[in-house]
Amino acid sequence: MSTWHTLPRAAFDLETTGRNSRAARIVTASVTVVDADGSVIKEHEWLADPGVEIPAEASEVHGVTTERARSEGRPAAEVVRALAAVLQELFDTGVPVIAFNASYDFTVLAAESARYGVPQLSRFPVLDPYIMNKQVDRYRKGKRTLTALCEEYGVSLDNAHTSAADALATLRMLDAMAGKFPKLRMPAGHLHQLQVEWASAQATDFQSYLRKTKPAAVIEGDWPVLPPEDASRGGF
Repeated sequence: MSTWHTLPRAAFDLETTGRNSRAARIVTASVTVVDADGSVIKEHEWLADPGVEIPAEASEVHGVTTERARSEGRPAAEVVRALAAVLQELFDTGVPVIAFNASYDFTVLAAESARYGVPQLSRFPVLDPYIMNKQVDRYRKGKRTLTALCEEYGVSLDNAHTSAADALATLRMLDAMAGKFPKLRMPAGHLHQLQVEWASAQATDFQSYLRKTKPAAVIEGDWPVLPPEDASRGGF
């Protein structure tokens, strides 16, 4: 039985205009593909003009200003079409796509695809180190950010919060997690289905915790993409 970490795999990351995944626009996008041994065989990277102002708080994170995006970026619709085509080809050929906190990136892309009339992705199989880490190392102390987990697993993360660097680091970190937690070594499709269940249970647990002090708290547990919703609630 072949497991995902012994086969070709890819990683996907976005940098955007804000934290609200249904309202954020893509600023940069990267897809990195490696072979069975983990050697990089293909890299895709895009800079988009999102068509809206990039808030200063977002620019401080990823380093792309509105001015740069407008002068150097490709039209957002072009980027969304090209990115979706690359990802769907990977899914069509059975290559798992790794994304840290996948429900954010895939929800942003789903909203952008709807905005520009691009067909929605099949989004299978997806591998998410964030969901997996909460499942296999649930009593771990401290933050579960990409930076924190890369540090824990000894993975270099140069140029953090650039989509290309984050994509490759995510892939390397998940490989390291599979080395530490053998239970993650299985066919990608099976692991995808388990993550659907894990994400839902994790959201339910967190919501229950929050409702002890905030009775109206709601934590969405859909994975790897949140359902469509009115995107007028604001950005960063």
